[in-house]
Amino acid sequence: MQNVVLYVHGRGGSAAEAAHYAPLFPDCEVLGLDYRSSTPWEAGEEIREAVDALGKRRGKILLIANSIGAFFCMHAGIDAWTNEAFFISPVVDMESLIVGMMRQAGVCEAQLQSRGVIETSFGETLSWEYLCYVRSHPLRWSAPTHVLYGENDALTPIEAVRAFAKAHGASLTVMEGGEHWFHTEAQMRFLDDWIRSVRTR
Repeated sequence: MQNVVLYVHGRGGSAAEAAHYAPLFPDCEVLGLDYRSSTPWEAGEEIREAVDALGKRRGKILLIANSIGAFFCMHAGIDAWTNEAFFISPVVDMESLIVGMMRQAGVCEAQLQSRGVIETSFGETLSWEYLCYVRSHPLRWSAPTHVLYGENDALTPIEAVRAFAKAHGASLTVMEGGEHWFHTEAQMRFLDDWIRSVRTR
């Protein structure tokens, strides 16, 4: 039975990005998941349903997840189906990210709680329900994991990524000069070499 690689994109991405990873896993079928939801509880459910169906047919999978896609995967309860995970610029401290956006927008917790949802001038939507969910559902993840992080990632501080890697027994690779979004030729070459070097199964 052919192994399966499942790619879960980040914000603004698409399942079509999975095609990039096919040459890196010539012994596997590489699939992309085009989830539609934007909250961890809804996106997590979408991902869990897809992985459950895939796992029942094919067994355990290799998971590649990008940015908030990795965050959603960690709220999907798919550890048991995941043989090995590759997280690219994962969002691992969503609470701090939300609090930072609140600070940037000049919104305090009392205001957000009172209004429920606040649209910011910089295009982000602040949600009290989302913030409460994140606080009451800390990350739980047990699958063998490798993390790739860009030195100049503006969303997640290196301290948070190091703490995540230590707490979850994940390997961590930092690209000097790298960004949150790996997209240049040099960055993608580094990403490809990273996957080849850390893949164990």
